[in-house]
Amino acid sequence: MCLGVPGKVTEITQPDAGLQMGRVQFGGILKEVCLSFVPDVRVGDYVIVHAGFAISRVDEAEAQRTFELLREMGELSELPGADTEPEAGGDAVR
Repeated sequence: MCLGVPGKVTEITQPDAGLQMGRVQFGGILKEVCLSFVPDVRVGDYVIVHAGFAISRVDEAEAQRTFELLREMGELSELPGADTEPEAGGDAVR
């Protein structure tokens, strides 16, 4: 099964290749993610990421619901910081 995991955009960059890239925070770690499929994304937004690509924007409440469902399914065990979820109203995913 393929999963898209929510994360919070902490930085947006555009490298020489012309693709919009950024850093997205998941369970306390940061990953470099391609943001080209969500060109209207802003720092602080939550996105669903699959295979290194942000495929859609979601609101913070939806990100939290997704984390809760993944936790119930036992799927968070594969993520670093798996015992955590996005912090409501905060800047970090904890």
